[in-house]
Amino acid sequence: MARFSRIQVTQTMEETGIVPVFYHKDLETCKQALKACYEGGARTFEFTNRGDYAHELFKALNQYAETALPEMVLGVGSVIDAATAALYLQLGANFVVSPLVNPEMAKTCNRRMVAWMPGCGSVTEINQAQELGAEVVKIFPGAQVGGPGFVKAVKGPLPWSRIMPTGGVSPTEENLKEWFEAGVHCVGIGSKLFQKKENGDFDYNAIKVSVQEALQTVKTIKG
Repeated sequence: MARFSRIQVTQTMEETGIVPVFYHKDLETCKQALKACYEGGARTFEFTNRGDYAHELFKALNQYAETALPEMVLGVGSVIDAATAALYLQLGANFVVSPLVNPEMAKTCNRRMVAWMPGCGSVTEINQAQELGAEVVKIFPGAQVGGPGFVKAVKGPLPWSRIMPTGGVSPTEENLKEWFEAGVHCVGIGSKLFQKKENGDFDYNAIKVSVQEALQTVKTIKG
């Protein structure tokens, strides 16, 4: 069962502003990446449902987070159907992110009072997602859908919308400023946050610093 309510998830995402998005087939790599983000100040983390046996990795990662990183709100992303959503809910996912709007997924998550964040690419889809109970909607791919300009335009007729772009977001001051000044609720950042060494291994200290700097940038932008 989820350890955090969907309201807590929504508030934590807004407070920190950044949701790291990550997947790797090796459990220890996932643990170290999660820990680096946690030590950098992140309190939400999206593990993407990619690759064979991803749910087994998530189960072990969530158990690790519960004991070693108790304030981390761990959720799952890249879920496209209700059956997979139900599987992750049974494994304790605190939120479920999707690249699309699937009403059956909404029903599945709403029954368990778990945050469901569907991917939208138009005002119509955003409105549909909100009708289905989404507290936060994802725009994906963020840059291709229309970038910060799209968010700003949507906030005109739908000012209550809580929008999380993923895709086309980088942890630079210039990029983050564009998104947050447009009115996003938070942003999801993937590979650009997870730096590697020259040999291809992840640099966990660099990831920690990158997260710290990005969170401080968001805090400064938001005043």
